[in-house]
Amino acid sequence: MPVYDYKCTKCDNTYDIFHKGSEILDNVVCPKCHSTEFKKLFSAPMVKMGSSDSSCDTCTTDSIPSYGGCSGGMCGL
Repeated sequence: MPVYDYKCTKCDNTYDIFHKGSEILDNVVCPKCHSTEFKKLFSAPMVKMGSSDSSCDTCTTDSIPSYGGCSGGMCGL
C-alpha cells in the first residue's frame, strides 16, 4: 500500500496518508486542522528486508549489531 507524505500549508503539520492503490487527492486532509490545503513532500520508499517475523526472543540492545539488527536471523552475532 503506497504511503505519501504531506505538509499542511495552514498549520505546518507534517503527516502521511496510506492510499489503497493510487493516490487520491480528495482523501488528503490534515489530521490536526482538517484543512485540504497541502504540499506533497518527497520521501524515500521504505524497504523491509529479512524475515517477516518481527519478533526476536533473544534480541537485546546489546546483542543487536550496528549493521543490521535482528532481521534475517542475525541475533546474537
